Amino acid sequence: RATGGGRWLPWLGLALLPLAVPPAAAPPGGCPSACYCVATPELVQCRYERLEEPPKELPVTVHNLSIAGSNLSILHPAAFAARPLPDLRLLRLRHDNIQTIEDMALQGLPALRTLDLSHNPLLWVAAGAFAGVPLLRTLQLNQALLAAPLEDQLALALRNLSLQRLELAGNGLRALPATLLPAGLEELDLRNNSLQRLTAAELRILEAPGLRGLRLNLGANPLSCDCALRPFLAWLRATAARVPDARSLRCAAPPPLRGAALLRLRPEGLACTANEGGEPGRLETASYVFFGIVLALIGIVFLMVLYLNRRGIKRWLHNLREACRDQMEGYHYRYEQDADPRRTSAIGTP
Repeated sequence: RATGGGRWLPWLGLALLPLAVPPAAAPPGGCPSACYCVATPELVQCRYERLEEPPKELPVTVHNLSIAGSNLSILHPAAFAARPLPDLRLLRLRHDNIQTIEDMALQGLPALRTLDLSHNPLLWVAAGAFAGVPLLRTLQLNQALLAAPLEDQLALALRNLSLQRLELAGNGLRALPATLLPAGLEELDLRNNSLQRLTAAELRILEAPGLRGLRLNLGANPLSCDCALRPFLAWLRATAARVPDARSLRCAAPPPLRGAALLRLRPEGLACTANEGGEPGRLETASYVFFGIVLALIGIVFLMVLYLNRRGIKRWLHNLREACRDQMEGYHYRYEQDADPRRTSAIGTP
């Protein structure tokens, strides 16, 4: 039996050999050690690995790359160009604490079409941050503009791109970011911001020749349904197809209209309050001033008529006083006749 057991020892050693030898480094074109590939190396995901920089050994054939929950902080020039990635089309960098994007940070990604920088506290975007990605068509910046006002910086960075979709949801925007709307933009996501309305000037921007096909998503904004909303309500009814979530828009104020569907409102039912500021308040004040001027003019005309006819009015008042005096004297005479005791006793004697 001991001899039979000894025959199995070489085979047992061979079985345990892979556990004793450390694994070899990933071959070129394989998955990086801090990431994993889904189905094929064409889809690489690196989640919550606290990376300080993008992984260097990425598969050359990668199409979609997702890095989430890391601490990239700064995207330096050619941050993803350690190895050419000619087929990378989608790059997601969510929750990576990215604060700065330097010039040419995306150099080496010539086929990139979608870039997702959502949920990053962006503080600085260089003017050439998106240079080197001429095919970029979709840019997602949801909840990425809360740390600092970056509209002017982004306008410079996007000036040479031909974006088709721009996502700016959850950024606390109070107005339409007009400088971020390049000609040819097809979709703009402004959900969950702080928009109370779109003003007449902003609506004119949306009717510019290069933006007439732009579709807006405006859900979850605190719309104020007062008289200042009338231009936007008229525009929305005329171009409802350009706002896919138009039927879901609801009023957040004033309290009587809270929760009311926007498309069910009538323009004449949108009232201006006394303490309302902005353009509606100025229009209401101007209306009151104009009404006061009209009343003053009517008063002046009335006084002029009285002055020009003062003599006739004086004669009329004199005649009226004389007529009243004659009437009162007649009443007084009849009263004295009725009160005479002799007349009363004469009438009472048979």
